[in-house]
Order: sequence, then C-alpha cells, then structure tokens
Amino acid sequence: MEIDEKTVRRIAHLARIRVTDAEAKALKKELSGILDWAKQLNEVDTSTAEPMTRVTPMTLKRRTDVVNDGEMADAIVKNAPMSANHFFLVPKVVE
Repeated sequence: MEIDEKTVRRIAHLARIRVTDAEAKALKKELSGILDWAKQLNEVDTSTAEPMTRVTPMTLKRRTDVVNDGEMADAIVKNAPMSANHFFLVPKVVE
C-alpha cells in the first residue's frame, strides 16, 4: 500500500511530531513498507486456528464468590476519630 506525503504529514500532525521534507519522504517509504508487511498477514489462512490468550494452555484458578466484610471491620475503624456500626463518621460539610 502506497502512502502519500500528505498522509505522512497528517499522521505526524496527529502524533504532534514536526517533520521536515526529507523526513517525510523517508517516513513515506517506511510507513508504506510497514503496511505492505501487515497486508502479507492477510494471506495466511487462519480459519483452522483456535483463538488463544496465551502461548501455553492454562486454566485459571477459580474460587467461589462470597460476600463478606473481611472479618476485620473492628481493626479498620479502630483508629478513626469517629465511627458507628463499623462506618466512618465525618462532619457534615454541605448544608
């Protein structure tokens, strides 16, 4: 895929990069090469490939989802200046 110099300058503008004329010509060739390489990936037949999230097969450890207070509510509010029923009390700031 061939990229023109206008597209290179647009990409540079979006990336907030100042590009000279010589650099734009070099980037035009580099970006075109990168897109040609990515286009080659479309030629690979992946219809039989199974989607994967990691290289080695692995199952995640699971635990039951249980709602609890962590059994440390007293320790958490112990140093609070004011607390009631395991909640922090704060002074009213909006009237």
